[in-house]
Formats: sequence, C-alpha cells, structure tokens
Amino acid sequence: MPVPESQGVVARSLLRDDAYRAIRDAIVDGTLAPGERLNDPDLVAWLGISRTPIREALARLEQSGLVQTKPGRFTIVSPLNVREARSAQLVAAAMHELAVREAVPLMTEQEFRAMRGANRRFRNALRANDVDAALAADDDFHEVAVEACANPMIRSVLEQVTPMLRRIERIRFASLSGRASAALHDKILTNAIEGNADAAAHTARENWLTLEPVLADDVN
Repeated sequence: MPVPESQGVVARSLLRDDAYRAIRDAIVDGTLAPGERLNDPDLVAWLGISRTPIREALARLEQSGLVQTKPGRFTIVSPLNVREARSAQLVAAAMHELAVREAVPLMTEQEFRAMRGANRRFRNALRANDVDAALAADDDFHEVAVEACANPMIRSVLEQVTPMLRRIERIRFASLSGRASAALHDKILTNAIEGNADAAAHTARENWLTLEPVLADDVN
C-alpha cells in the first residue's frame, strides 16, 4: 500500500487515539483510497508504533465504517457505500439539529463571532476552490454549537458518522459545488442571535441534508 512519506508521526505515549486519527484522516483525504489494503508492517513503519495500538485503531475505524476486516486474511479501506452514507447523513443532521437547539440559549457574542469568522473562511475557500480549507472552515462553524451545547453524547455520535460524509464530500467536491451552504450558515447564525433555537436547529438540519444530491450519484 502507498503510505505518506513521513514516518514515526505518532508519539509513542499517545498511541491508539493518534493512530486512529492519522489513519482516519488519510482515508478521508483520499491518501488511502477505497479498496486499498492496509498492511500492518506498512502502518507500523508510517506511524512508528507497535501493531497492538494500530489493530485497536483499525477496529475502531471498522466500527465507523471506514475499514473492512476479514480476520486472518486482510484489512482494506471500505469502498464508498451510498446506503451507509445516507444513514450517516440522517444521523449527522439529527445530531447537529439537537446540538444547535441545545446550544442557542447558551450562546454569547463569543460564539457568534466564531461562527461569523468560520463562515467567512468557508466562503473564501469556496471562491479559491480550496477543498481542505472549505471542509476545515465548515467543521469549525458547526463545532461552535457542538461545543456550546456541552452534550458529550452528541460529540461521540458525530465523531463516528462525520468522517464517512466528509470522505464522499471530498471525492465529489461537494463542499465546492454546494455554495448554498454558506447562506444556510448565515441563516443559522441569524436565528441563533435572535434566540430562535427551533428555527436555527431546523436550518442546521436542512444544511446537512443538502448532501443529498451528492449521495444521489452512484459512488460505488
């Protein structure tokens, strides 16, 4: 399998969690392509840690639908699956709707300022056709409500389902074709400033459901 040129990128004291994030990010950004075999020796050389935390990270990635394992045979990057992505989309939409509904009564000018800045970066990235920056800014925008609502269960669920959606967005450049998202961000922010939690939550759900045209393509 092709692996990034850098080696030993995970500090040994961090092990499993950082191994999970490193492999997850390589799958999401396409460095590790759908169907790619994940060989333990290559992962050990890349991450600079032993097989045990790597196997633990792969088991976690399998639960998130990002890898598939046949014990004693192989581990591969999961092929893109529209049905699973649609399921993840519905869960993500529901979680962000709940996060915004719970967060709005707790938000202050600090949160509003963070959302404005994130959406400004999002628009700039779209204009520049910068996929990485667009996805990062979009994450930053939605993270404000997830952080403000202080509901650890919402964060836990989103950490599981979001990578699958980001993977398809990146491959299909959905974040760059769906420019309506910036306007929906503005609407979420306006409703939040006005204290209208229900309207803001409804728009947050609508925002995540805009991925449907992307999922309508057969990416299998």
